Amino acid sequence: MTTEAPALVELDDVSKYYGNIRALEEVSLEVRSGEITCVLGDNGAGKSTLIKIVAGLHRHDAGTFRVEGEEVTLANPRDALDRGIATVYQDLAVVPLMPVWRNFFLGSEPTKGSGPFKRLDVGLMRRTTREALLRMGIDLRDVDQPIGTLSGGERQCVAIARAVHFGAKVLVLDEPTAALGVKQSGVVLKYVAAARDQGLGVVLITHNPHHAYLVGDRFVLLKRGVMAGSHTKGSVTLDELTRQMAGGTELEDLRHELERPSGP
Repeated sequence: MTTEAPALVELDDVSKYYGNIRALEEVSLEVRSGEITCVLGDNGAGKSTLIKIVAGLHRHDAGTFRVEGEEVTLANPRDALDRGIATVYQDLAVVPLMPVWRNFFLGSEPTKGSGPFKRLDVGLMRRTTREALLRMGIDLRDVDQPIGTLSGGERQCVAIARAVHFGAKVLVLDEPTAALGVKQSGVVLKYVAAARDQGLGVVLITHNPHHAYLVGDRFVLLKRGVMAGSHTKGSVTLDELTRQMAGGTELEDLRHELERPSGP
């Protein structure tokens, strides 16, 4: 009899307070290898606070945070990265005028030579960037072009490929399709699925239930800092997920309020 491997990341009744303000209360989720866990909620639902805890920016105040079965309190984002948790934020940390390959290695540039002859290994960076992108199915015209000339979807895809290349086990994506049209959103979701297929555990933060349902395996709904629902793909339909996300009873009440009064 084989026992199931521990989740890559597991939050159990995790809470976060800022003084008297409850930002997150008793939220639970798990992220497994080769799966996508979607966290859904409107603005103010607590998604940003959850990201910051998983990414090591903020410490949780209560509950249990485990990485591969080990209980942890992350000290900072470097601590999270060392444990294989990479976060790609909505406002991508890129330098628009630098080429794609330079942004790909930003902060982790390989060098060659020694002493006064030490210099960046530009050839290795260009070649590695091109190969890493191709492995994800991303065929850029030219890795020498400034990353600012890429579309928003393409920049998101480069960030995903970078995290995969540098050994992430868990990839946290902060609203990667929020500012994109339908076609570009589809491109990004395709590469999110590619990361999943390479065995990563993915946390997809989104307010779009349609995007979540296309790729998600697990769904956690947040509302005003608390859990409003937790489902697996087989236990919920898109309509039900959308209804819960939108606050079905609240919308029904609003519909009654907005109905035209009947004529005399």
